[in-house]
Amino acid sequence: MMRMRTKWTIGLTVIVAVLALGVFGCAKKEEPAKPAEPILIGGIFDTTGPTSGVGKDYAVGANDAADYINANGGVNGRPIELIANDYAYKPDKAVELYKTYKDKGIFLIQGWGTGDTNALSALINKDEIVYMSASYDSGLNDPAKTPYNFYVGTSYGDAIRAAMQFVSETWTDTSRKPKVVFIYPDHPYGKNPIPSGKAMAESLGFDIGPDQIVSLSATDAVSQLTNMKKFNPDWAWIGGTTPSTAVIIKDAAKLGLETKFLINVWGFDENLPKLAGEAANERAYGMAPFTFYGVDAPGMQPILEMHQSKHPDDGHLVRYIQSWVSMMVMWDALKRAETLDGPAVKAALEKVDNFDTGGLTAAPITFTPTDHRPNTTLFIYKVNAEGKQVPVKETTLERKPEWLGQ
Repeated sequence: MMRMRTKWTIGLTVIVAVLALGVFGCAKKEEPAKPAEPILIGGIFDTTGPTSGVGKDYAVGANDAADYINANGGVNGRPIELIANDYAYKPDKAVELYKTYKDKGIFLIQGWGTGDTNALSALINKDEIVYMSASYDSGLNDPAKTPYNFYVGTSYGDAIRAAMQFVSETWTDTSRKPKVVFIYPDHPYGKNPIPSGKAMAESLGFDIGPDQIVSLSATDAVSQLTNMKKFNPDWAWIGGTTPSTAVIIKDAAKLGLETKFLINVWGFDENLPKLAGEAANERAYGMAPFTFYGVDAPGMQPILEMHQSKHPDDGHLVRYIQSWVSMMVMWDALKRAETLDGPAVKAALEKVDNFDTGGLTAAPITFTPTDHRPNTTLFIYKVNAEGKQVPVKETTLERKPEWLGQ
C-alpha cells in the first residue's frame, strides 16, 4: 500500500512539473522598461549673427546645463531634450523656429534677443508657451502685458537707472552737475532702455548731451565720438555688445576723451579688456547682474566640474553663467509644475521665491503673478589699472511699481 502511494505521489509530481513547464516555460519574458520620454525644450540662439560674440557662450552654457539636469535626475525622472538652433539674430528666422517648436508640442523655449522676443510676445501669449529670454528688456517684465515672458537678469531699465544712480553717488564736483550721453545701436535692445536712463538722469539734475548711434557690428566710431567730444561728457552709457563697446572705448582714447563709460550687461565681459586694451583701464564700468566665470561662489562648483569634463581646453565667459542660471530656474519650475504645459509652468515660475543661485546673481530671483522682475540688484565692476575686472560695489534699486515694464 505504501509503495502504491509513493508511485502515485511521484506521478502527480511529474504531471505538475509538466503542467508548470507548459504554463510558465512558454510565457513571454518581461520586456525591459522603456526609457522615460524626454521633455522637449526649444532653443533659439545667435551663434553666427551680429550678437554671436556674446551668443556662442550663452548657447554652450544652455546645452551644458541640459546635460547637468539630466545627470542629476532630470525632471522628476524624465530627461529634457534641448533642441537648440541658431537664428543668426534674424527675427523672421526666430518666428520660423518658434512655429516649428509649437508644432512639436513644445511649451517652453529658451530664447535670445530683444527684437525677436518682442516680435514673438503676441504669439507666445496667444499660444500659452513660456519664453525664457536672454533679453532683459523692461517691456517684458509686466505680466499684465506679457504674462508668458520671463528672464533671470536685472532688467535693462533698472540697469540704466542704477548706472545714473552710481554717477550721482560718486560725483564730487560741487560746482556743477555731471554731463552724460547715451551711446547705443539703432535696435530695440539699444533703444528701449534710453527713456528710463534719461528720465533718471533728469531727475538727478544731470546735463544730458546728444545721443550717439553706434551699430552692433561697428568697426569704427570716430565720427560719433568726434560729435560727442563737442559736449565732452563726464560719463557715457554704452548699450551695445562687447565687440562694439571695445571699438567705442578705443576710439575715445584715440580722440583724447577722458569720458568714463557705464556699460550694459552684454557689453562688459572677460573679453572687453582683451579687445579694448589699456583704453578700458580705469574708465570702463560694467552693470553686471551675474558674477564672472570662475568666481569663488557655491553655485560655481557644478559649472566648473561640467566645464572640465566637456571643455577642458576652452575658456568661457559670464555669458555661460547667464544661460546656466536661466536653465536652473526653468528646472526648478518644471519639477514643481502640476502638469507639463505652458500655463502650469508659468504658474510654477510665478511661485519662484528667493531662488538661491549660489552667488551666481547679485541677488536671489523672485517672480510673482503681478511682477516678473527677477530682482533689482546689480554688481558694478570696473577695469582697473592692471586691466583686471574688479568689483566696485553692489547696488539695489527700489522696486517701484511705476518702473514695472519700463
